[in-house]
Order: sequence, then structure tokens, then C-alpha cells
Amino acid sequence: MPKNKGKGGKNRKRGKNEADDEKRELVFKEDGQEYAQVMRMLGNGRCEAMCIDGTKRLCHIRGKMHKKVWIAAGDIILVGLRDYQDDKADVILKYMADEARLLKAYGELPENTRLNEGIAGGLDEEDENAVDDYIEFEDEDIDKI
Repeated sequence: MPKNKGKGGKNRKRGKNEADDEKRELVFKEDGQEYAQVMRMLGNGRCEAMCIDGTKRLCHIRGKMHKKVWIAAGDIILVGLRDYQDDKADVILKYMADEARLLKAYGELPENTRLNEGIAGGLDEEDENAVDDYIEFEDEDIDKI
């Protein structure tokens, strides 16, 4: 039998993404680029995003990010605008949650942008008219079920 000369199997290849925890330099937009918030994922490497300039665009996730950087609804991304198609753009970078907070603090993102932190973008404490989505049961109610 031949000797194994590799470093491991597919589980080792899966764990390669752990080096991304290090702090990286914050990337600001340049001309031809725009900040956007992902509205929904469409599949096939595409997503629908609302850009900060108020335009809804169909965004294509570039191959370098495909299956390496996971994008979900509510994430803040940097898109490259196309000269020939205004309704389409290319995803250049996904901002982590702390980077998105820094962008908002620097004034790059408008104040009304809801950053999706936690599960389903939980409600902030300042929402007075927020409705609770859970039901409280008494012990007697549970016994009846």
C-alpha cells in the first residue's frame, strides 16, 4: 500500500476558515462601490440587497467568496456597481458585526440602518411599542396539555 502523504481528509479542509478570527483592517467604499444590506438570499450565488443610495439591486457573490464567506439576510456588504447595469452589482466584501458597528459609528452608514445582530435581528430596548412573540404559561396550563 502507498504511504499517505497528505495532511488529512475533508474535515481538515473544513476547518481552514478558523484563521479569519484575527482583526482585519476596515475597508471603506471607493468610487464605483456602495454599502448595502442583504434583504434575502436567492440561491445560485446571488442575493437581493438594498443599497445605501436607496436602490434595490440583484447582487452576484464573487467566486472567491463562494462557499467560504457565508452571507445571510441582514448582513452589511460592500458591492461593486456596474457601469452598464444599474440594477445589478457584485459582492466584494462582507462586514463582520463589529465592523458594521464601526461603519455606523464613523457615519458611513445612515443612523436608521438596522444592524442584524443575533437571531432574526432582535428588537432593541428603545422600541416601546414592540410586541412580545412568546406566550407565558402558568403551571396549571401546562398540566392540562
